[in-house]
Amino acid sequence: MAARKSPFFDTATTLGKIVGFLGISALCGVLAAGLLVPAAAVAGVGATSSIEYFDQLPDELQTQPLSQPSRILSSDGKLIATFYAENRVPVSLDKVSPHMQNAITSIEDVRFYEHNGVDPQGIMRAAVTNLAGGDLQGASTLTMQYVNNVLIDAGASAGKGADELTISGTKDIGDKLREAKLAIAVEKEFSKEEILQGYLNIVLFSGQVYGIEAAAKTFFGVSAAKLTIPQSAMLAGMVQSPNYFNPVNNPEATLERRNTVLAAMLSAGKITKAEYDEAVATDLDLNLKPVRSGCVAANFADYFCSYVQHAIMQSDAFGKDSTERAKLLARGGLTIKTTLDSRLQKEAQKQIEQEVPKGDKSGVGSSMVSVEPGTGKILMMAQNTKYSPEDGAANTELNYNVDADMGGGNGWQPGSTMKPYTTVAWLEAGKALNASVDARRTEYPAQYPWKASCLPPDAWFSEWPFKNALPGYERSMTASQGLTWSINSATAAMAAQLDLCDIQDAATRLGVRTATDKEPISIEHPSFIIGTTNVSPMTMAASFAAFANGGVYCKPIALASVTDAAGNKYKVPKKSCDRAISEDVAAAVSVPLENLVNLRLGAIHPIGVPAAAKTGTTDKSEYTWTVGYTKGISTASWVGNPHAYKSINNIPINGVTRSYVDGATIAGGQWTGYMEKVAGLYKTGGFGSAPSSMLYPPQPKKVETDDKKSSDSGDNDGGGDSDNDSGDSDNGNGNGGGSDNGGGNGNRNGSDD
Repeated sequence: MAARKSPFFDTATTLGKIVGFLGISALCGVLAAGLLVPAAAVAGVGATSSIEYFDQLPDELQTQPLSQPSRILSSDGKLIATFYAENRVPVSLDKVSPHMQNAITSIEDVRFYEHNGVDPQGIMRAAVTNLAGGDLQGASTLTMQYVNNVLIDAGASAGKGADELTISGTKDIGDKLREAKLAIAVEKEFSKEEILQGYLNIVLFSGQVYGIEAAAKTFFGVSAAKLTIPQSAMLAGMVQSPNYFNPVNNPEATLERRNTVLAAMLSAGKITKAEYDEAVATDLDLNLKPVRSGCVAANFADYFCSYVQHAIMQSDAFGKDSTERAKLLARGGLTIKTTLDSRLQKEAQKQIEQEVPKGDKSGVGSSMVSVEPGTGKILMMAQNTKYSPEDGAANTELNYNVDADMGGGNGWQPGSTMKPYTTVAWLEAGKALNASVDARRTEYPAQYPWKASCLPPDAWFSEWPFKNALPGYERSMTASQGLTWSINSATAAMAAQLDLCDIQDAATRLGVRTATDKEPISIEHPSFIIGTTNVSPMTMAASFAAFANGGVYCKPIALASVTDAAGNKYKVPKKSCDRAISEDVAAAVSVPLENLVNLRLGAIHPIGVPAAAKTGTTDKSEYTWTVGYTKGISTASWVGNPHAYKSINNIPINGVTRSYVDGATIAGGQWTGYMEKVAGLYKTGGFGSAPSSMLYPPQPKKVETDDKKSSDSGDNDGGGDSDNDSGDSDNGNGNGGGSDNGGGNGNRNGSDD
């Protein structure tokens, strides 16, 4: 900014100015009285030594960008949440009502436009009044107050405590001299308008409300440009003591203070007598619009907000440690544009709360998360609670959708949603979907010769008994039928022909990791193939997105761009995708998963565009899932008991008691309702054609006899509708059976197939 010329600075040096300043104070009998410092504090300090001390003080005010709130936005520009240490929205002076400018100068520094940073008349007036025993007065000009606020802001930014800052009432003579010298320097460099603008943007009004724009919006719901005379007077009066003159906590004192400001404005000739009379006759007429900070005050998508906050706090792009990152988030004025689509978020929240409302007496948790195939963008993240540390059935800070390091817990057993990975390994081993498998076996003895090439040769497997949800499906069927109808004995029979390590490898390539430590799923017991290892819904949504994306897996990302108040851009994770499985295998796996949707199992039904899904349910319906996708959206839907490994059967959920809840019931219902509404907003279409070699096994050669030709074509009897997902939740040993029929026979879950 251009230096401001002044006759005073043209005829006197800075030192000359301060000599005059000290001389006037001496004539008054005490420098400290004019500066609100007791005379005894500077007894024995002569003018010469004071000048020498003054010369050693800094003569340039080091300013830095003001602390500004950071905002998290959806991809379509909707404000999700605001983070701040100081709620401030800087504005230029032409965006501030003239009434406000007049009010603040009238009450804080009526000679603001006449002095040059330090006001000798003000010092003399304060000294005389204080020596006469009147109300204690200060001599700080508005410019000196601006300097003080800049110093305080700089100290706060540096993490200093209140005892290290030059807060009124804690200053010594050195602090006041420093303010005076810096105020002189400021007046040399900046115009009065620039100083007033800086002051109005930095000054504290109340609590965490800093700057005139934030104050106007907080207390009156208007911009600073539209402040009226009485509104301006109230805000101007607050800066003297922001905690005391708080219109919410102390309205009577605030009203009296406002009227004092109005009287000062009248005395200074800034308002007429008629305007004064009209203004003092009004009430405070507050229209409170407080802006709350953080994810607890999010406008929507509060758990996604928490996920974004974790992403910021874990990235060295935003600072070398958590302290720096937190400061940047609270003070750096970041604009954080995310991948979230507010349209999808709104619909997901609606569908979830229709099924299991917030604070439902059942205590059942419900969540959904969507990822875009081909990019990994997180499009939506919702659950049936409020992000809050406060007690209450509807409150929790636990994010059901994500891993532990991103605000989630230990994850949930995914049940039969793990079965597609066995199918991937099956296809990669050269086997076909329509190959027959013997699904009669429901028990594998200890030391069964499972193949696991990645384990030590002496690896020992314990006994694994299990069951299908309904009897009668222990028979031969195709691999495709086994996956569509979720037959545990079919998946086990397939795994018995494979290397368990290949199944683990398929899941790992497709992004499946444990929720607690992000390690590959354990294969110490073969029951892992039907979902005994805890994972997060986010993991499953991103993994299934690879099936929709022709076998290419993309890591989930939440940040689209981040810039600070100065326009600096920060590095955010870019799209990171790798081929996990072949395009042919992805297309083949989608066949039985499309069949599940088209068979109208439970609450699941076709949604108007090609869609594929897999259900999952743990032993006694502790956790239930539907994970599925269209070409453009992959969504994991989870419903379960978030507090303990305890069944959600036979309890009233949203007023409805069900003897059996599986993945196709509530989780499937909200998945279907949501996907039906939003699928058309993103890419739709088929999932490709699998080669015939993956669909059909080679036909055996015909053997001719004397009287006829015969062939062995295998048994393709239709499969059942049972799905027992997991065994013991603690050790994954699979003791006993569970149930998840992937839709059932219609008698348990109301399907109409």
